[in-house]
Amino acid sequence: MPARYNADTGTHVLIRPGYPKQATFILRVSDGPDKGKTFVLDPTTPQRMLAGTSASCQICLTDPSVSRRHAAFDMIDRRLRLTDLGSSNGTYVNGISIVEVVLDGGEFVRMGQTTIHVQMQESESATIVSDRTTFGRVVGASDEMRRLYPLCEKLAQSDVPVLIEGETGCGKEVLAESLHEMGPRASGPFVVFDCMAAPPNLLESALFGHEKGAFTGAVASRAGVFEQAHHGTLLIDEIGDLDISLQPKLLRALQRSEVQRIGGSKVIKVDVRVLAATRRNLDEEVQAGRFRDDLYFRLNVARIELPPLRRRRGDIRLLAQTFWDTLGGRDRPIPPELMARLESYSWPGNVRELYNTIARHLALGELAGNQIGDGIRRSQPPSEAHGSGDAADFIDQVVARALPLPEARQIVMEEFERRYLEHALALHGGNVTRAAAAAGIARRYFHLLRARHTKAGG
Repeated sequence: MPARYNADTGTHVLIRPGYPKQATFILRVSDGPDKGKTFVLDPTTPQRMLAGTSASCQICLTDPSVSRRHAAFDMIDRRLRLTDLGSSNGTYVNGISIVEVVLDGGEFVRMGQTTIHVQMQESESATIVSDRTTFGRVVGASDEMRRLYPLCEKLAQSDVPVLIEGETGCGKEVLAESLHEMGPRASGPFVVFDCMAAPPNLLESALFGHEKGAFTGAVASRAGVFEQAHHGTLLIDEIGDLDISLQPKLLRALQRSEVQRIGGSKVIKVDVRVLAATRRNLDEEVQAGRFRDDLYFRLNVARIELPPLRRRRGDIRLLAQTFWDTLGGRDRPIPPELMARLESYSWPGNVRELYNTIARHLALGELAGNQIGDGIRRSQPPSEAHGSGDAADFIDQVVARALPLPEARQIVMEEFERRYLEHALALHGGNVTRAAAAAGIARRYFHLLRARHTKAGG
């Protein structure tokens, strides 16, 4: 397949043969306060375009009857997909209320008092997509991902804050770590602060640090995550769940590049690039009064929306093969019947669910059964499972207990995870960063798994 060098992004792009024309959609506001405005979507548009009154929307409207994030437009092959985003007044195509619809051009879309005429144009130039199948640790060869890679490359080389949006399990932390590792701060630390991980009364201390004696239990001084990330990158994960009482202090730290520990009087300058990730719609959180709009705009200098796995179905096979190989299945192929089930499933848990499914099948083989997407109930492994005995002996012991299948399956799965983590750490001399990279998972997730199994082992 021929390729062309793109000097703007410093990468090569593929020129897809087979269809000489590409589709470009012109969105013209034909009625409403923004009458005359025009917006363009073509196959090189990096991600779906949001329509609404929020400044974060690429199709930014001033109509007060339009929601902050009203709807989204994105390209699928030579057609345009329109999705209502739970708007207050609904989205209508040719007078019919829709939730999601595919457009071919010629339709009239109404949002509030605004009407948009959708027109499709064709050009003779071939459709151009990035030739990447990975970006750092991110894996994906679908058009949805390839359109994102040039944007990711540019943002990796910059120092601006980036807001990464996407459903749970779609790979937001892995993308954040890739932006760090592909950029000029790669030699510095990459620190993750999870707004949902720390107890509410300890969040401020975790963010900004504290001095000895600042509060009960502060037996020693401690640096916060801003200081820990000095000369590197700080990912604030699930920023939409940060308590609103702490948001002004976070905004001040971002604006001034300085922090002050609890109980301290010294102002500490920090050199940190901040990335933020959220599964929430922050426009709705702002509108509901749960998130400060000034903090939102400070973080939302650049935005990446990671598509859910059901929107990038062409990546299921690639991801499954990648996980299969990294989890120890490299010496045998994925059974065709398993791959067929993987590709037919909707993956509500996204990439994380696919990873766990592959791990379960490698651990259990035929015992994993034919079900994809089983709910998983945690269960404490038997004490004898913590020895270093043969895997087959351990499975025999679990089977002999005559437990319900879901419970027995989870016991074996957790023992597999425990042994896998131990083996990965041993292979890499106890270095968590290298072990996580070899496992194909983010460091924080590796730490969480390790902590869970350490706790389970007493």
